[in-house]
Amino acid sequence: MSRKGTHLFYHPLSLKHDTGAGHPERIERVQAITDRLEKTGLKDECEWTTPEPASIELIRANHSGDYIDSIKRVANAGGGPLDADTVISEKSYEAALTAAGACTQAVDSVLEGCSRNAFCLNRPPGHHARRSTAMGFCLFNNIAIGARHALLKQGLERVFIFDWDVHHGNGTQESFYSDPSVFFCSIHQSPLYPGTGTPNEIGGGAGEGSTLNLPVLAGADGKIYESLLEESVLPAIHAFQPELIMISAGFDAHRRDPLAGVLLTDEDFGMLAKGVLKAADSLCDGKVVSVLEGGYDLEGLSGGVEQLIRAQLAYS
Repeated sequence: MSRKGTHLFYHPLSLKHDTGAGHPERIERVQAITDRLEKTGLKDECEWTTPEPASIELIRANHSGDYIDSIKRVANAGGGPLDADTVISEKSYEAALTAAGACTQAVDSVLEGCSRNAFCLNRPPGHHARRSTAMGFCLFNNIAIGARHALLKQGLERVFIFDWDVHHGNGTQESFYSDPSVFFCSIHQSPLYPGTGTPNEIGGGAGEGSTLNLPVLAGADGKIYESLLEESVLPAIHAFQPELIMISAGFDAHRRDPLAGVLLTDEDFGMLAKGVLKAADSLCDGKVVSVLEGGYDLEGLSGGVEQLIRAQLAYS
């Protein structure tokens, strides 16, 4: 089957997840991205879909029932803080369900031949969310739920997750730490929140060797990331032979970001994306699903996403 196109999954409930005044993970993040895609003409080059909320069955594949109920309960009571960093509002539970649903439906779109690759433009983000714990602005672990869906519902045997958010995706790593069917690879600043992601964290049990952490120091730039991509990430992808590649696409490694100290440019995110997409082109018929994570400077965030989408369109 000849598959073409980049499928973008976005739900307006992302604008109803209100974290309050002064919070870095704010509504304006998504608005800045959609404005950039419209101004550059990229919006019209993608196929847009409003996702359905994920079923509780899908969420339960990665999170405990009690935890899911607790998020719903706090939201129904009007919202409030879940921890020092993670705040929800009345509509946050619904927004989180649609963010997870976007990821599972993006996986279906790519695997069933409706599109060559896809991007999930939704909030709240997900990669810090653990089985029963909200962390780091994250409620449900969207990319982990999408990967489990690919394994359990679509019958895949090997999914590769590349997390380039500047903060280590501890929740995603934990989800698959002992699972050899998912390879988790992360480039992240260290030391930095959440304090995990050391090189000796390589997976456990049957999953030993299927986790690769590549921490960098503050001040790391595009040349360092390109070297890690060429010397570590791409060899890991080729060795694993994935049937699907998923990207936790955070943009807080941008030099403008206020929450970290890495010095990437807009174009560096394009470089990372092109490397992954080229590998996917040869290994798994271009099947790539990217999922929005962090990025808290609006110009850096929207510029990075623009370069990601340009790369995805070039390989669609």
